[in-house]
Amino acid sequence: MDNVFFKGQVLWAQIDPNRHLRHSAYADFCAQARSNMLNGIGLSLNQFAIHQIGPILFREELIYHREIHLDEEIYVEVELTKYNVANSRFSFRHLVFKADGTKSATVIVDGAWLDLEKRKLTPIPDEWSHFIAKIPKSEDYEEISA
Repeated sequence: MDNVFFKGQVLWAQIDPNRHLRHSAYADFCAQARSNMLNGIGLSLNQFAIHQIGPILFREELIYHREIHLDEEIYVEVELTKYNVANSRFSFRHLVFKADGTKSATVIVDGAWLDLEKRKLTPIPDEWSHFIAKIPKSEDYEEISA
């Protein structure tokens, strides 16, 4: 449970006409979990703002396993599955669980860091490498150097 970065209750506004969690709410929960994780290791939004860097996603894949309904408690685990040291591209896997431990969804995102002034991809500052080392890694984690 050291990879849990979000816990919460499913709200009325997050339910779709089929009476289960709407697809975009999964992305919202996972984005909040990533933000909580980055903040927890010391990379707050203020740090990103100082360096004029922001994350950008290229791909987001959602695999449903079990329905989640109104008022259920959920939690989200986050782990880094791939990181390219040379160009700071990354992949995260999020596992969304019901309070009883039932896995409800897997969400995978691929992205990189964006220089907000130049609007181009950018490597992270060298002094951030110790932050990256603190991110929980998956068992199948792959680090790429080129």
